[in-house]
Amino acid sequence: METVNWGILGAANFAANHMGPAIHAARGAHLAALGTSDPAKAAPFSEFAPGLTVHDSYDAVLADPGIDAVYIPLPNHLHVEWSLRALDAGKHVLCEKPMTLQADQFDELTEARDKSGLLAAEAFMIVHHPQFVRAKELVAEGAIGAVRHVDAVFSYYNADTGNIRNQAAAGGGGLPDIGVYTFGAARFVMGEEPEEVPFAHIDYENGVDTFVQMAARFPSFTYSALVSMRLFNRQEVVFHGDKGVLRVTCPFNAGVFDQAEISVETGGQARRIERFPGVNQYVLQVEAFCRSVQTGAPYACPLEFSKGTQAMMDMTFAAAKAGR
Repeated sequence: METVNWGILGAANFAANHMGPAIHAARGAHLAALGTSDPAKAAPFSEFAPGLTVHDSYDAVLADPGIDAVYIPLPNHLHVEWSLRALDAGKHVLCEKPMTLQADQFDELTEARDKSGLLAAEAFMIVHHPQFVRAKELVAEGAIGAVRHVDAVFSYYNADTGNIRNQAAAGGGGLPDIGVYTFGAARFVMGEEPEEVPFAHIDYENGVDTFVQMAARFPSFTYSALVSMRLFNRQEVVFHGDKGVLRVTCPFNAGVFDQAEISVETGGQARRIERFPGVNQYVLQVEAFCRSVQTGAPYACPLEFSKGTQAMMDMTFAAAKAGR
């Protein structure tokens, strides 16, 4: 297969502004179809993808024999259902995060993936960005010594009750939306799983978490995170070693929030900065997905990895509920 033909289930704004253009631009990919019952919502896609086939339903996209893979940007509570339906229809699946709302839901997805022989993955794009690949390399080679603590922050302000991120029935909330990044970033770079979440505080509004402060213990380091949909924009991940500090600036919205950089501080007040300008992590994600489909190459974010992130979120919700 020289080219992977893609369909998108739903004309979400994120798909129109980011992932649709990324699929169109990626090598080895072709954006061939979109499923939406509203022709007006298809217009922005047709502007950058001439010749796009617009189906009036998601099922029609899945029934299209010319589609090899689908991207799913639907509301969170629909991710498992449509991922399973796509796999059953013989399509590879790249689904927006969080792919599930509980860790055990990944078991059904993994079983369907293995049974079909298709690729199914969560759209956790940061593991494809050279910023995080480099951070993982630096930590592994001991650039800051033994890492003893990691802290992560991701916040933005969104109090719009009409937005699905603020709707409990749609699987909204800060942790499902962006906790995936703060938790997954630490797990990816360090290669460890949390042993315990001894502390978690969560503020809720209308049934969704809007502010989360938590702490976790991993086998070789401690971890703390702040995740909020009610604070001014901020994002950073810091790896604190016994011989230095590594800061990943603009770790999640590279090129939008700010320029992606890595700062390494070591003895004698030495400070080195590595910059990664002009990188589109969404394009890299699609290209990596296509390579895996075409060649069977390992994919950087398999379902097993995503299940680990969701398990950590489950632990955080449980700790807060228990009053720890």
